Amino acid sequence: MFILLKILNILLYPISLIYGTVIFLRNKFYDWAILKSTEFSFPVIVIGNLSVGGVGKTPHTEYLIRLFSNYNVATLSRGYKRSSSGFVLADDTANANTIGDEPLQFYKKFKSIKVAVDEKRVHGIQKLKSLIPELQIVLLDDAYQHRAVKPGINILITDYNRLYINDTVVPSGRLREWSVGSNRADIIIVSKTPSILSPIDIRRIKEDLKPKPYQEIFFSYTEYQKIEPFTELANKISIENEKEHSVLLVTGIAKADPLFYHLKNNFHSVEHIKFEDHHNFNIQDIETIKDNFSSFYGKNKIVITTEKDIMRLSLPGIFEEIQEIPIYYIPIEIQFHGNDKEEFDNKILKYVTANSGN
Repeated sequence: MFILLKILNILLYPISLIYGTVIFLRNKFYDWAILKSTEFSFPVIVIGNLSVGGVGKTPHTEYLIRLFSNYNVATLSRGYKRSSSGFVLADDTANANTIGDEPLQFYKKFKSIKVAVDEKRVHGIQKLKSLIPELQIVLLDDAYQHRAVKPGINILITDYNRLYINDTVVPSGRLREWSVGSNRADIIIVSKTPSILSPIDIRRIKEDLKPKPYQEIFFSYTEYQKIEPFTELANKISIENEKEHSVLLVTGIAKADPLFYHLKNNFHSVEHIKFEDHHNFNIQDIETIKDNFSSFYGKNKIVITTEKDIMRLSLPGIFEEIQEIPIYYIPIEIQFHGNDKEEFDNKILKYVTANSGN
């Protein structure tokens, strides 16, 4: 199988060369000011990546939201897979169809911030500022390739298990642009590292990434929190000893293996139903989940999914169909290694303080 994938990647490489060249020229047009980048007078921070999905942008954005608890903050993204278009400001009627699953997650978790979506980020920022004059910070989620905005800080996230230097452009690889695009980053975060990371590994990765003099590299890892009940039945079940429960894991995210192994280490047994990233659940999917849960052999059976997935499982017509299944979700938070948290926080807050008028 590996050899077949290797051959396929080689065959697809000419397409990658063409696509990568087009993107490279587009970036150069922005660098040469042939295409316009708009800069704003207040802090605009981009959180993004070079690869296609799965590096942990959402929990890192949430980390920044918590960091800016004393500021008026808004998040802005395009709202991937939403059915609406144009600028939409989230309110209590919002769902995954109208604004996308990740923005909905921000809106549900952080009531003190504003959440908006707009495929045209410049227009979205301008609209947010006009609607909220006291706005101090805009976080642009997944906008590293959106060159129409010139951010104050560009944060690039790369997966510890697949650094951008070891990849190539789609379709033969997973990069959205050549790795030289990393030069635009002010901060590089190596995400999804082991919770224990040796100084030798840190030094090796820094040497491999070869940061520019103006760039700083930080290392983060994912910390899984206690599972939370999602459905009515789940709220009625008390889980005191995880080892006494068997889990049917249901995911529609890009990279679910770390979560699978985390649950496997903590629960009696785990089986996994995988859907594609950002999968929009339908009634047939719910029947599949119910059938698998019914036939799943295990004691004290429960279903566990992700925070992002419950946003799509909350859609009208779907949510009502799952209330008799004990479904839980597992929140995650980002942690940094060693002194990285203090240094990262200080760098970001120094920029915000200098540019927000506070």
